[in-house]
Amino acid sequence: MKISFYVLSESKAQDFLGFICQLTQTALNKSAQSLLILVEDKALLSGLDTALWAQDATSFIPHQCLLDNQTDVDMAASKSVTPVLLGNHMPTDFNGIVLNTTSHPVNDFMAATSNAKPSRVLELIKPDTASTQAGRDKYKAYQQSGYELTHFKV
Repeated sequence: MKISFYVLSESKAQDFLGFICQLTQTALNKSAQSLLILVEDKALLSGLDTALWAQDATSFIPHQCLLDNQTDVDMAASKSVTPVLLGNHMPTDFNGIVLNTTSHPVNDFMAATSNAKPSRVLELIKPDTASTQAGRDKYKAYQQSGYELTHFKV
């Protein structure tokens, strides 16, 4: 699995929702895979839900919010209608791109009985102490798992 860390500048962090929308649109333009945005903060989830519907004046990013107990999603049907999923967990059969806004590595969201095999993970690191430390911890966890790691300063 390929893991890309995006270390956000102060200005990008101030427009966190805008950056997530921009990265989501870029990922959708470059890949035919579904995208899961992992969010643990309910306020961020609500804001992101609104922001994706109003990406800009002439477009929107179709998406679906997963319910807390919803582990099974028909990915084939979902992909044709809503290529983006938002939630605080990973569906059992998810195998697309994961944009992780949480403080935990994606491995923590893949249950032992899960068939989920993300193809790529996009990690967002804000320029604050807590996010930077969580990023370091995730980097170390992914490195120990032998994943291919890259990072970008944006």
